Amino acid sequence: MDSPSSGTSESTHWLTTSRSSFVESFRSVRLSGIGRIDKEDLKKRILIPEYLRFAMRDAILSEDVNAVGLIISDANCEAPEAPMVVFVNSKSGGRHGPFLKSRLQDIMGEEQVFDLSVVKPPMFVQYGLGCLEKLASLGDECAREVREKMRIVVAGGDGTVGWVLGSLSELNRQNRDPVPPTGIIPLGTGNDLSRSFGWGGSFPFAWKSAIKRFLHKAVTGPICRLDSWHVVVSTPSGELLDLPYSLKPTEDCSLDKDLDVEGMISETTSCFEGVFYNYYSIGMDAQVAYGFHHLRDEKPYLAQGPISNKLIYSGYGCGQGWFCTPCMSDPSLRGLKNILRVHIKKANCSEWEKVPVPSGVRAIVALNLHHYGSGRNPWGNLKPEYLEKRGFVEAHADDGLLEIFGLKQGWHASLVMVELISAKHIAQAAAIRLEIRGGEWREAFMQMDGEPWKQSMNNEYSTFVEIKRVPYQSLMINGD
Repeated sequence: MDSPSSGTSESTHWLTTSRSSFVESFRSVRLSGIGRIDKEDLKKRILIPEYLRFAMRDAILSEDVNAVGLIISDANCEAPEAPMVVFVNSKSGGRHGPFLKSRLQDIMGEEQVFDLSVVKPPMFVQYGLGCLEKLASLGDECAREVREKMRIVVAGGDGTVGWVLGSLSELNRQNRDPVPPTGIIPLGTGNDLSRSFGWGGSFPFAWKSAIKRFLHKAVTGPICRLDSWHVVVSTPSGELLDLPYSLKPTEDCSLDKDLDVEGMISETTSCFEGVFYNYYSIGMDAQVAYGFHHLRDEKPYLAQGPISNKLIYSGYGCGQGWFCTPCMSDPSLRGLKNILRVHIKKANCSEWEKVPVPSGVRAIVALNLHHYGSGRNPWGNLKPEYLEKRGFVEAHADDGLLEIFGLKQGWHASLVMVELISAKHIAQAAAIRLEIRGGEWREAFMQMDGEPWKQSMNNEYSTFVEIKRVPYQSLMINGD
């Protein structure tokens, strides 16, 4: 789940490691300025009453919320200020994962700390929260209050956080209010979700004392909102696909029918859907990420840490033409303009509008968050005059808009990431429709939140990607 490409290809930001380390050190110092946090006082604020902890545990293990029907609460039991559950990806963060889990269990008890290799988020949503709802329906006021006040913390990378957010979103579909807000302890590589909501980009070196500070922030932090985006991919049946975890087959391929297409539409199609929180991209950055993922799967001993990952990414970028296009190949053929048509819907507009793909652009990114590529801001902090001239608005994670920009090649991407030059601003959109058709290419590469895949293309029949905002938003705890 937590790939080294979370946020974008590492080849676009390996030049800025020193700067990023300085920023994270400063953030850690600022976080440590909260002051000494008393362990016992913290426990009182987050510890769920024992009988409810055991009831949730038993419901999850038995996968049956009705197993808790005979539990009787203490009449004097009171819900804590911010009852909390922590999900830990023990495979993230190198050696910190298992130690972090042990330390959290020491503070909160084993029943409130879930190892994701044992308890999956959907299990917690269905049976853990379902247990509290069952007890509340039987008249247990403490269970009702714990359910209403519940807060979630995820210790992991962007992929892990997205997994938990996606599972919690089922509560919206099932009309099971309220949805618990989510805080983050960053353990992954990119950690752009964590950065965007004030939790930092890496776990501090002084991790033992930092744990209490993270939990304290999860208790006191204000709640903010995060857009999520639904993606549908429709491809001619029979085309080869190498699907990532983030895409699932679907029978409901409800693409907008009000839009003309350039190619032909196959009579039989295969459809896939997924959700992203940070970005979707198509082009060379996804191709490099795809190559690295397969190398890591085949030879995991080569990808032992951030530095080696960055070097391998850079090597892939050069080898596949992201940085240096071979002279024997016509550079113009590598531009996305040759295979891609882009339509968008602007805010409060029901009509599709065609957007030209700039010449020379070899990767296009639709970005939702402030941070991308391990903390970079390729969209930039644009001046009001420029925003007005282009018809843009200031970007926010909950504004119902995606920022669409282009990268020309690896050198351009690297300079964009160190903010020496700007990305190629293309549009802001409330919905996006991509049509991809072969031309000189036989395959295209795409990725969502760091999960890449290879998409076969056809010279006659078009492949479509449609992106629309999910009608409900995720709730995040702000760690600033």
